[in-house]
Amino acid sequence: MVPSAVPSTGPSAGQDLSLTAQAIEHRMEEIGRANGTSNGDHKPAPKELDASKLTYTFTKSPREVPPPGVDSVDGSTICTDHMISVPWSQKNGWSTPELKPYGPISLMPTASVLHYATECFEGLKAYRGFDGKLRIFRPDCNSARMLQSSVRISLPSFPPAELQKLILALIAVDGPKWLPRERPGTFMYLRPTMIGTQSQLGVTAPMEALLYIILSFMPVLDSPAGGMKLHTSPDDMVRAWVGGFGYAKVGANYGPSLLATHEAKSRGYQQVIWLYGKEGYCTEAGASNFFVVMKTKEGKTQIVTAPLDDRLILDGVTRRSTLQLVRERCRDEVEVVERSYTIDEVMEADSEGRLVEAFAAGTAFFICPVSLIHHRGRDVAIPMGKAGAGGHYTQLIKGWLRDIMYGRVEHPWGVVVQEQQ
Repeated sequence: MVPSAVPSTGPSAGQDLSLTAQAIEHRMEEIGRANGTSNGDHKPAPKELDASKLTYTFTKSPREVPPPGVDSVDGSTICTDHMISVPWSQKNGWSTPELKPYGPISLMPTASVLHYATECFEGLKAYRGFDGKLRIFRPDCNSARMLQSSVRISLPSFPPAELQKLILALIAVDGPKWLPRERPGTFMYLRPTMIGTQSQLGVTAPMEALLYIILSFMPVLDSPAGGMKLHTSPDDMVRAWVGGFGYAKVGANYGPSLLATHEAKSRGYQQVIWLYGKEGYCTEAGASNFFVVMKTKEGKTQIVTAPLDDRLILDGVTRRSTLQLVRERCRDEVEVVERSYTIDEVMEADSEGRLVEAFAAGTAFFICPVSLIHHRGRDVAIPMGKAGAGGHYTQLIKGWLRDIMYGRVEHPWGVVVQEQQ
């Protein structure tokens, strides 16, 4: 007979209920430890990521800058002349960062990333301002979020400020050529990525990894004709779940969502709005955060978006910026509400004439107006404003952010790059 378990009431009881959170907390504490100290065996500590040691190997075969509006060739994304690469090992820590010609990376067939999805990434844009300056939007936020993602997926930690310096270094070299001053109002996409490279099969945290940063072109996605049309997710598929890793930017969040997205596109919709639980909570629109502007039954206007406290959705940099700006600039006319809400609430607001507008927010889609949601055989048409380009708040927020990104206004979120000529 197996004895019944006795509930734990000691100090470890809370830890038993929050194993992942405790692990992340412990890993994050390691970041604050001094670099270069010795352990009890008098062995040097693994080296920390250090952007000041970046070496430069410039390409001898420069690539051609494509004409405006061209972002890929034969289905392949166009990238710039260079990339930054930094190997890591558990034994030695971070190697010397290198800026080198863009090109293939070498992996063994047994590399951890290929079998256990030990991969995370970030996405941010560099902008050629109308004032001629080159800027990156809030790279500190992306660097901090990548640390959180890497820790969640059992990849090495690093000081976020050092990653930010490497991002700036790449755009400082390739920006002047690929985002020339004669093309103001244009942007490119930066993709810092980390992968587990240890060539050993086995479900364990990799002891070798590679951090690399590339700079590429991306199409403009924030102004689809007629607005973005969304199809709600099917009952037999979820993109993220409480207790999972929806809050981390890992590749495993995206691959499994492609099947439903492809089916939605075949039916004439651009993205899936992901619902969660039997209640049908609205979470994200594709890989973007989702916002609904509704009036309460008492007549109060609210901008509503899913919360972060359950770690179900990504803490988007565009999302965060949107909320901050609206709270600062529109506090007397609209209330910002971060809460769980269902698709039934949205449909009820529509039927009662309280649905004002909706938009998706993210790095790729920027601020993109949503014109329609299809849910279980019913279409919910969402107002697109008088000009048909999005509602009042959609256009207001887009304008505020665009002004910061392209230098129409000076703002600390728009980090100016010191370009190398």
